[in-house]
Amino acid sequence: MEISVLIPVYNEKNTILEVVRRVQEQPFEKEIVIVDDCSTDGTRKLLQETDWPSNVKLLYHDKNMGKGAGIRTGVQAATKDIVIIQDADLEYNPSDFGAVLRPILDGVADVVYGSRFLGTHRSFMLHHYLGNKLLTLITNVLYNNILTDMETGYKAFRAPIIKEVRIRSNRFDFEPEITAKVLKKGYRIYEVPIYYAGRDYSEGKKITWRDGFAAMWALIRFRFSN
Repeated sequence: MEISVLIPVYNEKNTILEVVRRVQEQPFEKEIVIVDDCSTDGTRKLLQETDWPSNVKLLYHDKNMGKGAGIRTGVQAATKDIVIIQDADLEYNPSDFGAVLRPILDGVADVVYGSRFLGTHRSFMLHHYLGNKLLTLITNVLYNNILTDMETGYKAFRAPIIKEVRIRSNRFDFEPEITAKVLKKGYRIYEVPIYYAGRDYSEGKKITWRDGFAAMWALIRFRFSN
């Protein structure tokens, strides 16, 4: 099977080239779909001036719309059997591709989440840790499941599954939306431990407490609607 690696990027000029380099090193036949969400820090210029190999696709938003919108654009452009989402910072390491993809390649899973709480990780900011745990608990209560990390940025899908879902969320509420929709449809979800090097705000972390409330509302809203 071949994979499509979706990389939504916004203001990550210091890390995007290294992320792509690490993705290219992974021993899978792949295409890389980079979606620049109207970066303002020089990321777009860097992307445009880099000499990319033929397996890299570059897509650009004319205005900043958010991570969910970037993933929606990337999904439309993806052409391979499996779609995996890779953040453009260095919090998630592409060396975990093998672990994340294995349950799908083995034919036992439709969707795989890389859990930060099951694997090796940098110490979390307390409010982020508590927020993630609360949102995951709400997910499990509403959807009768036992996930450990609903908000993880490492998610992999058999391509037909992610392509059939209508993604409405533009920002970080993509995570609860896609989780709600695959759980409601009864797809087989596996979790695997991953390495996680979380950043703080001084290092460029973008998600805020407002996104936590949006995620909570998304979990409730998509429990009762599509």
